[in-house]
Amino acid sequence: MNWPAAAWRRFSALLAKEFVQLLRDPRMRFTLIVPPLIQLFVFGYAATFDVRHAEVAVVNHDDGQQSRELLDAIVATGHYTLRFLPSIAAASAKMDDGSVGVIVQIPEHFSESPRLQLIADGSDPNTAQLVMAELAQIIGRFGAAEAQYVAPLAVEERAWFNPNLEDRWFFIPGIMANVLFVSSMMLTAMMVVREREIGTLERLMVTPVGRVEFLVGKMVPVACVGVFDVVLITTVAVAWFGVPLRGGIAPLLLASCFLLASTQGLGLLISSYAATQQQAMLSAMFFIMPMTVLSGFAFPIRNMPQSVQLLTWVDPLRYYLIVVRDIFLKGGGVADHLFEFGMMLLLGGAALALSAIRVR
Repeated sequence: MNWPAAAWRRFSALLAKEFVQLLRDPRMRFTLIVPPLIQLFVFGYAATFDVRHAEVAVVNHDDGQQSRELLDAIVATGHYTLRFLPSIAAASAKMDDGSVGVIVQIPEHFSESPRLQLIADGSDPNTAQLVMAELAQIIGRFGAAEAQYVAPLAVEERAWFNPNLEDRWFFIPGIMANVLFVSSMMLTAMMVVREREIGTLERLMVTPVGRVEFLVGKMVPVACVGVFDVVLITTVAVAWFGVPLRGGIAPLLLASCFLLASTQGLGLLISSYAATQQQAMLSAMFFIMPMTVLSGFAFPIRNMPQSVQLLTWVDPLRYYLIVVRDIFLKGGGVADHLFEFGMMLLLGGAALALSAIRVR
């Protein structure tokens, strides 16, 4: 038997073993399918920057018609529940215990001197800014209508790619990226370490299987699982959550494979140092948390300090998030993101090279 045929025979047998070992355990099959879906639905419904409802304390020292109409305009938005309190001290006590997030204080003679005070709970700055901005808009429109004032300049707002500014359209592609990133790294590291723990790795090493065959045999089943998760999450995102997929599925799968090169390289590198599955899991978390924060998943990279922004250049998840969000919302492709694809390929190649040197 010539060398290519013998190598293919060894490699196919190794692949068959890895797929059987990966999928024969019902708990493993459950882990591969159910947790990604749970994360998708939890984050898809819970992860949002919008403030859909807030408790507002009202201290109204003026019982005139204008103050009542203003409060009616606030209630009409459907975003606020008003709690009428007799004094600012009582309202402050409610804010202290977290019952309300904003205080609206209307002074006496409001109709004669239309001024009021807004007080927000700054312990949650994002919510405070959003609520204060919306209340200021409501009050501004009410004041303009009362004064019959028409602004000399009208602003017409429009958002491209996400007309209703749905946070869900922004978060769900990021959830897919994080599921692929975390699951592939953890699974790769755990598979190698598990074989070392039960003693089958030493038996495998005395066979004619080479180092490259061993590494590729470990990577291919996990890569197939990762691609399956991408297709599954994309299907649910489009069919259930209504997230548009304006680009092609081929660029999405190609970008996913490029990310898998980095994550699996890191997983193999972790497995070369970890002696137990617990050590592998803790070591993987050492990479997962910082890389997720630095990727721009929830916090814009441009808002980070310059020194921290430099660290994001070696984070493959950063480039994958740019590509996958563009594919979903803008209809981009490989030609639009040659730099991002190149960086993922470079980082993936470096991670695989290091893992090949370490894994013996």
